[in-house]
Amino acid sequence: MIGWRARLGFLLPPGNPTVEPEMIALAPEGVSVHFHRMAAYGAPGSLQGQDERTRTMIDNIDGSIELLASVEPDVIVVAHTATSYYLGREGEAELLARLEKSTGKRVITAFGAVLRAVERLDVRRLALGAPYSRETTLQGKAHLEAHGLEVVNFANLQGVTNIYDETAERAYRLARMVDREDAEAVFLSGTGMPTLPVLEMLEQDLGKSVISSASAMMWHALCLAGVRQPISGFGRLLTLS
Repeated sequence: MIGWRARLGFLLPPGNPTVEPEMIALAPEGVSVHFHRMAAYGAPGSLQGQDERTRTMIDNIDGSIELLASVEPDVIVVAHTATSYYLGREGEAELLARLEKSTGKRVITAFGAVLRAVERLDVRRLALGAPYSRETTLQGKAHLEAHGLEVVNFANLQGVTNIYDETAERAYRLARMVDREDAEAVFLSGTGMPTLPVLEMLEQDLGKSVISSASAMMWHALCLAGVRQPISGFGRLLTLS
């Protein structure tokens, strides 16, 4: 990797317009970011058929990740939080073990990055907000609780027709809505909802840490790749080593 400090690979769901520009914007100088999309059918980002699309992505993930691994990234991120929710704790662990064996690369999930971020921030009680259906949001709540975290409040964003049409302003309102005094941090789930532009503002307004799937997966991938450079302007997490 002459000339590069690190290479990061992100495996994306089809149609997600958010992850590439967000990860490119966050990447420190000398860190290259690479992307490949998983295979799924149906309307990308729609709440209808979300579980079916997730299942299709999982069924076809081996071929997708093999192509991404060909650019020799230091870390590969499965950049779709709902995949972890759908699989559950054991299923997620089995998937990661299989993908690491087949690629010879370190493979993490967006959700796994959230867990590491929560540990680093030393919080156990979360407020959860997501742009998903209520059913998928409940899966997310259960997955957090299966890892020993307490979800003190949660809500799915109302009026969503397509996750990829959502805005950072709506993400801000969602975080304000789910926050409670006893929440030590707020977690905005979903890589398809733009969150980075409002994380710093939310932390100032709420007086606590606010993380998103996007901020957590970049932070954790950089840490695993040995890049310890603080990134300011996107919440406290990305300033921590």
